[in-house]
Amino acid sequence: MTTKKFLSTAFTLTGTIIGAGILGLPYVFSQSGFLIGLLWIFFFGFIITLTMLYLSEVSLRTKGTHQLPGLAEKHLGKAGRNIMIFAMMFGLYASLLAYLIGEGESLSQLLQSLIGTPDLSFVLTLLFWLTMTILLSGGIERLRRIESYGVLAVVIIIFGVFIYYLPSIQFSNLTQVNPQKLFLPLGVTMFALLGFTSIPELREEIRGSEKKLKNAIILGASIPIILYIIFTASFVGVLGESVTQIATLSFGPFIIVLGIFTMLTSYFVLSFSIKDMCKYDLNLGNKWIFFWTSLLPLFFFIILYFLELNNFIQIIGIGGVISGGLVGILAVIMNYKSKKQKGRKPEFSIYINKPIALALILIFIVGIILQIYYSM
Repeated sequence: MTTKKFLSTAFTLTGTIIGAGILGLPYVFSQSGFLIGLLWIFFFGFIITLTMLYLSEVSLRTKGTHQLPGLAEKHLGKAGRNIMIFAMMFGLYASLLAYLIGEGESLSQLLQSLIGTPDLSFVLTLLFWLTMTILLSGGIERLRRIESYGVLAVVIIIFGVFIYYLPSIQFSNLTQVNPQKLFLPLGVTMFALLGFTSIPELREEIRGSEKKLKNAIILGASIPIILYIIFTASFVGVLGESVTQIATLSFGPFIIVLGIFTMLTSYFVLSFSIKDMCKYDLNLGNKWIFFWTSLLPLFFFIILYFLELNNFIQIIGIGGVISGGLVGILAVIMNYKSKKQKGRKPEFSIYINKPIALALILIFIVGIILQIYYSM
């Protein structure tokens, strides 16, 4: 049972991490060069995993059950709580916007390839949003667990594409580098690796075996890195710089369908996360929950569409560095402060001192500045 609980916890983190980011990685890796992309994914893989371990230690040091805003308020006061809520909401809405854009473009290209229709991405996005809104407002709570099917679909995509296209991969496409686009993968890579929001859930899931939480986080964070490398190598190796912003649009209808399913399941999971935050952290009523969960993402999408800012890569890039950067900064500060406070004795402790804390905070701040600068 202990092993089953350990693996379940690790896979929960893996499922949280894998999302919209995986569809954008092949494009940014193809533009900067696959080797530069690898450097970014290993760099941020280490930084974000370390930060998740710091955050999990804070959770273990804190008595009671708390979500991230609750942990931030406990250790940083109301200002910390508000910043945490903003950071989480920013990341969630960036993801929902990415899925709205991705679903519309994917459905449109699928219809174009099958029956030759014109570009219907805007209309199909509205239809997708309407369908999701109806299902979500219907209170279908069992759809919370649909995430597991989404992860399964991603794994099928990754290994299916890799095996099928392996004979067509050209090694030369994987060795080209473009130093002028060195920072292009920064935001998308960070976005693809984020899993901070699952930390409180992981603690609950592994309750009774908290000593194994550290290894579960390391395993759960490592699996996406391996899958991302295989996934991006397949697309970049075959297509070189011709990879589309939404990777699954680069190949045939079958791959597009799997991409559509993956985005659909993730949309459900993130929408439920917003509903829970509105209900439990903000104490809002049903009308306001409907506004924040369904109406606001549509409003943002329409504004960006008519301003011609509905760029899949830029949205997840900015979403990644601002959301991940702010949560990362708060996590480091909370860990540093919690070690000096009286609280629950944690099952493990990750070393930190002032130079390490400052270095991590600086990395997140520089990441935010660079991503915003190169997105302008």
